[in-house]
Amino acid sequence: MTDFSTLVQRRRSHRLFQPAEVSADDVRLILRAGLMSPTSKSARAWHFVVVDDADKLQKLADAKDAGAQFIGKAAFAIAVCANPLLCDCWIEDCSCAAMCMQLQAEDLNLGSCWAQIRGRHLSDGTSSVEVVRGILNLPADMEVLCLLGFGRKGQDRPMQNEDRLKWENVHVNTFSNEE
Repeated sequence: MTDFSTLVQRRRSHRLFQPAEVSADDVRLILRAGLMSPTSKSARAWHFVVVDDADKLQKLADAKDAGAQFIGKAAFAIAVCANPLLCDCWIEDCSCAAMCMQLQAEDLNLGSCWAQIRGRHLSDGTSSVEVVRGILNLPADMEVLCLLGFGRKGQDRPMQNEDRLKWENVHVNTFSNEE
């Protein structure tokens, strides 16, 4: 494993994937990272739906008008879901789980990218959550935060540039725009 500061700097969103499978062991490690993620009051209310069926991946890629097309070329995707009635912090908990899974993927030298589903719609007004719910046969009370696409990286991306960090957005003890 790379040290964490390098891992965070190396992790980038990858929307291009090689047409290669990802081992079951790697998928399990990614899911393990999500299952170990922090949750409010240890609720662990999230659910992860792993999709590796090519037809379903393409349908998921069309769950919103823009921003999810890469899912159709991913080796697999994970729908990050929860029942909001079981945990009022479901969005935060699912976000933590999704990020842990993406960091684990980077540690395995796999690419990943987040496709926002919650609050998104098709151009005809159809909710992207409803589209995903139908494709994956999710219960009516299950909400979908995002889809994560994973696969072998289809391109090299440079590490995050330290010079582009917005340190001016960091405030100590009080919010202030003064120097």
